[in-house]
Amino acid sequence: MAIEFKLPELGENIEGGDVVSVLVKEGDSISEGQSILEIEAGKASMEIPAPASGTISKLLIAQGDNVSVGQHVLTLEGEVAAPLKEEAPVATEPEAKPEPKPEPKPEPKPERTAAPAPAPEPTPEPIADATPRTIVSAAPNVRRLARELGIDIQTVKTSNENGRISLEDVKAYARAIMESGGGASTYQPVRPSGIQGHIRAEKMSAIRKATMNHMAHCWATIPHVTQHDTADITRLNELRKRMVSTAESAGVKLTITSMLVSIVTGALRRFPNFNASIDAEKGEILFKDYYNVGIAVDTDKGLMVPVIRDADHLSMTEMAAALTEVSQKARSGQIGLDDLQGGTFTISNLGGIGGSFFTPIVNSPEVAILGVGRGAPDTEGRLQMPLSLSYDHRLIDGADGARFLRWIVEAIEEPIYFYMEN
Repeated sequence: MAIEFKLPELGENIEGGDVVSVLVKEGDSISEGQSILEIEAGKASMEIPAPASGTISKLLIAQGDNVSVGQHVLTLEGEVAAPLKEEAPVATEPEAKPEPKPEPKPEPKPERTAAPAPAPEPTPEPIADATPRTIVSAAPNVRRLARELGIDIQTVKTSNENGRISLEDVKAYARAIMESGGGASTYQPVRPSGIQGHIRAEKMSAIRKATMNHMAHCWATIPHVTQHDTADITRLNELRKRMVSTAESAGVKLTITSMLVSIVTGALRRFPNFNASIDAEKGEILFKDYYNVGIAVDTDKGLMVPVIRDADHLSMTEMAAALTEVSQKARSGQIGLDDLQGGTFTISNLGGIGGSFFTPIVNSPEVAILGVGRGAPDTEGRLQMPLSLSYDHRLIDGADGARFLRWIVEAIEEPIYFYMEN
């Protein structure tokens, strides 16, 4: 019995991904639950299991392909397990339907005029044709962005052949309106002609596309303000050195970043506006009574932000262990969707690379992010660390931002005071 295996749901708001590797080939005998594909989607890598045991008769995808949820990726021949017997009629009906089609062959005219047999197959085409007129084809996250920008999605034009409106279409339309003072968008994607020299096109990875879409959404929907300050980390670094042996005995490496996560968590408890989200549609502020701190990690595949959960319940040693674990998982490509979701605040530390102040982009639906530069000695030999706090001005005022950042600076400079406070 033939089973058309289609790519299952991968996660919330994830419509597809890139095929990192195909773990089987045509003719292979596989068992139920065996991993058959590795997919990269939403910055996470995941293995897709086989729905049943059998032999692969058709393999319709290859490494590097982009696949969508619901897309037919392979056909499996073999015995179907009991839970899948309900799906057998769905798989066999398409095989049975083509059989009646040869019967009207002696009547060529009805096939050309009435076209009874092909009618079920092109059903998506009439829907796509009607889409621009009455029904807009767009994913939920695209519709949400349009609402947040105050745009009627019915007026957005798309360059996609299937008529489906993308995030980029909405953003381009919004930019065109702002640039023209309110006129309609005339945006059309433009590719360089190559007159100046050779152009090399390279397909974006799933991680880069996810970063592109998410950062554009954050920048388009959040009115950013960034404030800068400098913290003297001399005492904090001395404390770190005194605690190194204790941490090493527990098998972890204590870093300034792990200590900073603890300090930031204390600040979030003191200033709940920074540990919140905005529901613009309902006009509500969603305060979160949990503290999940995201850590921006630079990997070979691109930027990832794994989350340290319940940071307020972790000791300094436990924090260092959690930071090491999520960083290693991100860099090794073993990060899962659960590791990347649920953050309430993000820290982006570029100190290992260099630089000082910068303007980090708020990681929506969070409302603030702390950027950390490289610590450097001043003229007196004391280590000074540059800090950059970006926040959503819809919820956080400048005075609140200044208080939050100053609290962090004072906790860094007086770590004993911080531990007494917490």
